[in-house]
Amino acid sequence: MNPSDTRHGLPADGPTGYDENFLGPTVPLALPARTSVETVILPYTHFTVVFRPDRRLAASTAVCIEGSELLDDVPRDDTWLYDPRLPREQQAGDEVYRNNSLDRGHLVRRLDPVWGAAAVAGRANTETFHFTNAAPQADVFNQGKQLWQGLENYLLDHAAQFDRKLVVLTGPVLQDSDPPYRGIQVPLRFWKVAAFMQDGALAATAYVLDQSPDLSRDADRAFAGAQAGAPPPLGPFRTYQVPVSDVAEITELELGPLPDVDLMPPMRAPEERWRRLESYEDITMTT
Repeated sequence: MNPSDTRHGLPADGPTGYDENFLGPTVPLALPARTSVETVILPYTHFTVVFRPDRRLAASTAVCIEGSELLDDVPRDDTWLYDPRLPREQQAGDEVYRNNSLDRGHLVRRLDPVWGAAAVAGRANTETFHFTNAAPQADVFNQGKQLWQGLENYLLDHAAQFDRKLVVLTGPVLQDSDPPYRGIQVPLRFWKVAAFMQDGALAATAYVLDQSPDLSRDADRAFAGAQAGAPPPLGPFRTYQVPVSDVAEITELELGPLPDVDLMPPMRAPEERWRRLESYEDITMTT
């Protein structure tokens, strides 16, 4: 199959993907720290997916957001596509999401790469609907998920006083203990690291979205109560601001210079390192 077949949402000349020098200082893709972990690099328009065939999900994604050129009138296209550059059996496709309570959770948010000329923006919009850019999430919608979905908007508003450019790295936290379901393991947490220029220097903040089961019960008991053949009993979303270094630790990904330019004060007591967000005003944007 031709990897640039436009019937699959990919341009005939091939997408260029994420630009690691978009901000000026280099912000590389988030790659596994262990060289034994196999990944496939999949460039799209304005973003790139670092895919793990063994998990049938992305290890990380990276997107360039040009805030001054974003288009908000591009129609949503809910047609999800397999990426022809990978065998279908390596992708978590329709069979994972059919007839259950799981959402196809965008990793690169649909509107983030939708900027520039109309044709380019439209192509980027379509390309976010590849299964390689999705991971299963609970279909409940609460304040924690609302905060998560609007983080880029909040950060772009902050960046507006600088240059309106933003780089966002996102992915699921892939752990061996993730519960199995329909041939995959469902991630219980997701991470996001945003990088931008502030006062002429690179800066970063990091966040975790948690959909693990009710914390009033231990995970083993929660999963033991799952119905046979049903998705794992995921809990309500909780969003935290966390140290960038903690994201690197829990994901085992290399995050380049970003842990060293974290705007979250590094000397917090352990119980305060992960700050649960109730509103955007809770976000720390200065060191």
